[in-house]
Amino acid sequence: MAGRLADKVVIVAGAGGIGDGLVRRYAAEGAKLVIGDLRGDHAAALAAEVDPSGARAVGTELDGAEDASIAAMVALALARFGRLDGIHVNYAHVTDAHFQGGVELPLDLLDEGLRTNLRGYFLCARHAIPAMVKTGGGAIVFTSSVEAYKGTDVRFAYAMAKAGMLGLMRNIAVRYGVDGIRANAICPGYIGHERMSGMPDEVIDMVRSRTAIKSRVGRPDDIAAMGAFLLSDDAGYISGQTIAVDGGGTMRP
Repeated sequence: MAGRLADKVVIVAGAGGIGDGLVRRYAAEGAKLVIGDLRGDHAAALAAEVDPSGARAVGTELDGAEDASIAAMVALALARFGRLDGIHVNYAHVTDAHFQGGVELPLDLLDEGLRTNLRGYFLCARHAIPAMVKTGGGAIVFTSSVEAYKGTDVRFAYAMAKAGMLGLMRNIAVRYGVDGIRANAICPGYIGHERMSGMPDEVIDMVRSRTAIKSRVGRPDDIAAMGAFLLSDDAGYISGQTIAVDGGGTMRP
């Protein structure tokens, strides 16, 4: 199948919302996919949607906070397709209880947020890197957030984790570049998808007022388009970079 990712074996860790857009775009670009999500049934249904034959996509249950679950996902990619060329880690753990300030946030919720949103990304890289090195290298993409550097008065654990994964990404790029591993991060702004369907119009209007592109808000395919590029050979000399896909809401050098 033609495309930027033709016959590359790619893991998408975290479906739903942006993740569904990643899967659909990467399949259209010719990738062979392992789709991991806490909702294993959703991952399986998504795999069947993009590849009814079952030959090029498989869905599996993934607990992004658990080492054994992440290891099993990588092992599935190797067992099914014989190699691993890329991984896009996209999941996040946010609950209403996290919408508190740093003083009010209970320590168990801080630990819970960091365990999934930062430690989980570390574990994904920890298992994916050796598999990619064996076949000559590969690409890692993290979904971070503009909250990694904008600052916010809520979601402390989330913002801390999203900032931390940028440091993790850069360390991976430096340490494993010699082994053919590239690592980059995408920082989305507001992305409209089905999980955001109940967002009030005034919130959408506020988002548009803060971006350079005012004709619309972001879509999952905006992130998927950047992800497909970063996972592809077209980005073969790009590593250690943070790229905001936010309609010009942030303009950092």
